[in-house]
Amino acid sequence: MKDNFDLIIIGGGILGTSISYFLSFLNKSKNIAVIEQENSVAQHTSGRNTGKVHAPYLYNPEKKKLFANSAFHGYEMWKEYSKLHNLPFKEDGVIEVALDEKGIKVLEKYLKWGIENGLEETDIKLIDKKELKKSEPEIKCEAALYVHRDGSTDYSTLTNSIMNDSKKNGINFLFNKKITQIKKNNDKWEITINGDNKIFTNFLINAAGGQAINIAHNMGVGKNLTDVHFRGEYWKTPKKYHNLTKTSVYSVPEFPDYPFLDPHWIVRVDGSCEIGPNAVPVFSPYGYEITENIKKFIPKILEMLGSGARKTIFDKQFQELAFSEIQSSISKTVMIKRVKQFIPKINPKEITVKGTSGIRSSVIDEYGKFVPDVILLQGNSSFHILNYNSPGATGALPFSVHVINQLQKMGMFENEDTNAQCGPWKFNEIIEKLEK
Repeated sequence: MKDNFDLIIIGGGILGTSISYFLSFLNKSKNIAVIEQENSVAQHTSGRNTGKVHAPYLYNPEKKKLFANSAFHGYEMWKEYSKLHNLPFKEDGVIEVALDEKGIKVLEKYLKWGIENGLEETDIKLIDKKELKKSEPEIKCEAALYVHRDGSTDYSTLTNSIMNDSKKNGINFLFNKKITQIKKNNDKWEITINGDNKIFTNFLINAAGGQAINIAHNMGVGKNLTDVHFRGEYWKTPKKYHNLTKTSVYSVPEFPDYPFLDPHWIVRVDGSCEIGPNAVPVFSPYGYEITENIKKFIPKILEMLGSGARKTIFDKQFQELAFSEIQSSISKTVMIKRVKQFIPKINPKEITVKGTSGIRSSVIDEYGKFVPDVILLQGNSSFHILNYNSPGATGALPFSVHVINQLQKMGMFENEDTNAQCGPWKFNEIIEKLEK
């Protein structure tokens, strides 16, 4: 294995792979690699999700502007890419329901946000329960936001496809390479993988998802930030429920300042249906099983107690919400009853098969507050992408262009062809759209 690189991307999720995709078209001279600890791309959050291509109506245009902008343009880009490569993409929309007057006020706010984030009036519409009954008779609510510009796909398949494009253009993918140490060695980063193998790079991009905070801390970056992990669990419904609704149904979150999601009714791209996710606190970005959480419990608790997260874990409302999510994990009925409120026809006794769990890592600042937007930090010959959560998969393509553009401003790719044709898109044209 070559041990010297000009640039290494840590993380073979949808973001790290998308960055490699655009660099593979732009770059004509640099030796670039993606390091991934698993045996393929998209093995964690990028492949363990609902597969939704989100419209940017849930995102405050002031607090989550970059996420919202990326999601808006990402929708069309994934649609175009999927068509070009004959990959699954279904424009099926989503319905957000309000169960009371308070929820209707939230839907009115979402409608406003959606328009401010670029949606047209034909893309998003607030309707009353009588109008909804005409198209979705099984949904019970007081009002609904019908978002037509929302879709379904399989992000694992998409990530594998863009990886293959990157490889064809000369990007190296180094799989089964677990990083055990990163340190500066003269003017290069020395990365120890699998305990004893060392590779070197001039520059490093940290796109490691659930491990991104740990890597940043090891490199002296973002020391005021802490991450907390939440496992999202799913239940698969029997085939008799697959045509219960035409599209996915979400309910208005009761506590939007916390990363606790009221479970949704999910219609996947293949037509199957699931209920989920909840948000169960766990102690590792890979805490799918109890053994991993037991192993990481003490070091994670000590880390949180020594950071701003201490204020969060002693907050009474947070504790109550966390306990509620744990209950939804222990009891299938508790979780399914949340969805039964707006789709009363479902019967918990008929839902017996668990889906694939995924883990979301959220960042807490030194004041004990959850950070709402993505965090981009420049380090010594490094660039760190932290708190990259939903709608991260939707916006991965344009967001990757944004990251590379930031690196260009730092002088990293100043000699590359920024007018390059990157698959179906010109690099500069994507930047222009993002900066409008």
